[in-house]
Amino acid sequence: MSSETKTDNSHLNGEERTSAFTHKMVRLEDGLSLECGEHIPLLEIAYCTYGQLAPARDNAILICHALTGDQYVAEKNPLTGKPGWWSRMVGPGKPIDTDRFFVICSNVLGGCLGTTGPTSLRAEAGAAWDSDFPQITMNDIVAAQVKLIDHLGIGRLFAVVGGSMGGMQALTWIARYSDRVFAALPIATSPYHSAQNIAFNEVSRQAIFADPDWHKGRYRDFGAIPARGLGVARMMAHITYLSEEALNRKFGRRVRQAGVTLDTFLFGEMFEVESYLRHQGSTFVRRFDANSYLTITRAMDYFDLSADFGGDLSLPFKDCRTRICVVSFSSDWLFPTSQSRVLVRALSRAGANVSFVEIESDRGHDAFLLEEPDLDRTIHGFLDGAAEHAGLKKVQN
Repeated sequence: MSSETKTDNSHLNGEERTSAFTHKMVRLEDGLSLECGEHIPLLEIAYCTYGQLAPARDNAILICHALTGDQYVAEKNPLTGKPGWWSRMVGPGKPIDTDRFFVICSNVLGGCLGTTGPTSLRAEAGAAWDSDFPQITMNDIVAAQVKLIDHLGIGRLFAVVGGSMGGMQALTWIARYSDRVFAALPIATSPYHSAQNIAFNEVSRQAIFADPDWHKGRYRDFGAIPARGLGVARMMAHITYLSEEALNRKFGRRVRQAGVTLDTFLFGEMFEVESYLRHQGSTFVRRFDANSYLTITRAMDYFDLSADFGGDLSLPFKDCRTRICVVSFSSDWLFPTSQSRVLVRALSRAGANVSFVEIESDRGHDAFLLEEPDLDRTIHGFLDGAAEHAGLKKVQN
């Protein structure tokens, strides 16, 4: 059984045409069984949709968000007030064209913006899960999305698109549910989390654990949050999202006049890059939960598509019929092009229909979120070509 609430918002903003968007929440009372052996008795999934579902229900694109992303892919985030994290990519006439496609984006399992996660009420306990939330995997995250797609009555997605951790989800879809995905765009991602990335995540987690307000994950019971530790975790992660060139171009060694604090008393003026990272950390703690951060980073660390196949990465994609375009960025050192090439070779060995694009950019891993015309052209061209191959018709408004 399930129930659903929604709020519809359709409007014209001056002369600028915007997509109709819908905030929705579905409650699945059969819950979700996890790979760790535990069962979540009530599964709630928060999601947004854009565009119209075709009568044939064949034009749906699932967009999977990254680690600290959310379902507000193409509209103002009600928590932060900022534009959607991919609003430049999703909308009428944009590369992911909502005049043609029905776009779905859900908050991931373990998240903190509506989908069941550590901040959710644990009915049998009468309190939030907090640090008792069970360990999840990328397979669990995608299994929750499958339940959402089933609830929407969509038998087969036209495409799954995602960058970074979203790309991991896209790869999981085509490895486990290829028959339900016509096309896929895994961007700036990898078929496994590297030892280096696991190490970065562990440093971030230890920063949270070291915060005196951590309280073994029960910080809400004390009316506190581990803000300092979570802020440092965000600062650490954000460095990995950028390239050396991007940092030098944006900040160089410029300093700014800071207010009088203990830090400035001890070390003098503050470099602009320091100020930027501190801003990233302070704004992050106002929108993200520490237990969710720990839960999701662990799911990323466990991700390895070949783990159940004796290390043979081609086997998860055996008999895969999905059309796939893998995209990497030349300056991405978090998920480097070398890992994308490993993935493409494995897909080719499996006989998959795969293409590969490396985009020259000096913006690092975050390039997939920024103005990159080559990425726009790649996504637009791939989706249009796949739609033509599928015989997909435009939705009549």
